[in-house]
Amino acid sequence: MANKLLNALNVSRHTTDLVFGNFQFLLFLGGLGILYIANAHYAERGVRRIQMLQKEIKELKWEYTSIKSETMYKGMQGQIDEALDPVGLDLENKGPKVIIVK
Repeated sequence: MANKLLNALNVSRHTTDLVFGNFQFLLFLGGLGILYIANAHYAERGVRRIQMLQKEIKELKWEYTSIKSETMYKGMQGQIDEALDPVGLDLENKGPKVIIVK
């Protein structure tokens, strides 16, 4: 049994010839592995960036909606009247004047 284990762990000339004979192929496989890992990291970074931008877009949409709502509220006739009272200006609530040409 010990003999079988030593034979299994023994690196023979045939094994070293096999490894060095295919050394270029092993380097090629190692390069492919490095490219695969680099591509996975690049994809993960892209996904994180997309998620961050989606969150930022959502925040900007909320900000736009609130500003638009506030602008519409301040543009109402009653709000304009309240803003102009301290200054002393008054908007007339009369209808438009009709000009008749004879």
